[in-house]
Amino acid sequence: MRIDQAVNIEDLHRMAKRRLPKIAFDFIEGGLEDERGLETNTSAFHKHRLLPRYLVDVSKRDQSKTVFDQTFASPFGISPTGGASLFRDGADLMLAEAARDANIPYIMSGASSASIEAAAKIAPKNHWYQLYAARDQAINADLIKRTADAGLGALVLTVDTPVGAKRERNIRNGFANVRGGLFQALSLKPSILAEALTHPGWIVEYLRRGGGTPMLGNWQPYAPPGSNAEEVYKHASSMRPFNAQTWRDLETYRKLFPRALVVKGIMSPDDALRALDVGCDGILISNHGGRQLDQAPGSVDVLPAIKAAVGDKLTLLLDSGVRRGADILIALCLGADFCFMGRPTLYGAAAGGLAGVKRAIDIFVNEIDLVMGQIGCPSLDQLGPDFLWRDDWPRNV
Repeated sequence: MRIDQAVNIEDLHRMAKRRLPKIAFDFIEGGLEDERGLETNTSAFHKHRLLPRYLVDVSKRDQSKTVFDQTFASPFGISPTGGASLFRDGADLMLAEAARDANIPYIMSGASSASIEAAAKIAPKNHWYQLYAARDQAINADLIKRTADAGLGALVLTVDTPVGAKRERNIRNGFANVRGGLFQALSLKPSILAEALTHPGWIVEYLRRGGGTPMLGNWQPYAPPGSNAEEVYKHASSMRPFNAQTWRDLETYRKLFPRALVVKGIMSPDDALRALDVGCDGILISNHGGRQLDQAPGSVDVLPAIKAAVGDKLTLLLDSGVRRGADILIALCLGADFCFMGRPTLYGAAAGGLAGVKRAIDIFVNEIDLVMGQIGCPSLDQLGPDFLWRDDWPRNV
């Protein structure tokens, strides 16, 4: 199947699986422990039903959405996806370019291979940055300054990784250390190497760029001079604060960044209220794609409670489990202002590079447009609870 023949995200998912060796695909696909969180994320959307309203003029439909004083062409963006260059060389900048061309936001991962500045040159109006805070506050301050100096529209602080996760697929594959362990796993486990060799397109690309650990572009300036990619990765890993990060740190980051500050990973209404008190502009409701706490609720499950707590005082963004345009519209009906997704565009990048990312975006755009027409909603600002079926409504018997 060619990229332009992909009908839905599942088609890109299958294409990515065919191209990537198991050790790489499992990192994209996997959750942790029993992987209940993966099912929770998708089933949370499936519990809701859109209620169509007919005899409405839907000859013209507008899916544009404004967040943080910027209007985007569609109500979704690209979540941060670390290690993207392992699956397609140059994927971080492909994501930025596709976001620019579609006029949607792209959140660059704090674990990207490209730098803040490189992506800002490609997509100056569509680029946000995800901060994985370091133990060294001087590094954090400099990353925030670089984000501000590059003119990025938002800084996204990820807080849902207080400790490491037991990602069992990676452990079994010998790939527990995401970027440092791939080459070692390929060389030390003959069965993994043999399976990888059945994916020649990926192997050739991987070896062409030298194999081993990709350079972490944003962390290279903070490693000792002359550090190679593996040494930069080890230095960045040593800087991870894990359980040392607190609300006091968030207050510091609020003072340092002059534009929109978003906290990613908030799931509790009380935490949302506290983020509001700190002065954050938005929260990204997320359970890290089911990759951090297997027993966590789905993001869309906690959305109504958070919306009830903060009202319109915070911009509510959401990710985890978004696979269809209808999922995005359901989230907007429940109170989200905007949605993000990570795996779908990563499937696209792995399957077909830039063309694959663009195809993933086009699929969502087209699905949103069709569903808006089906439910009688010519403009997203009309969405609300009235477009969702409620099981407690009276029924004819």
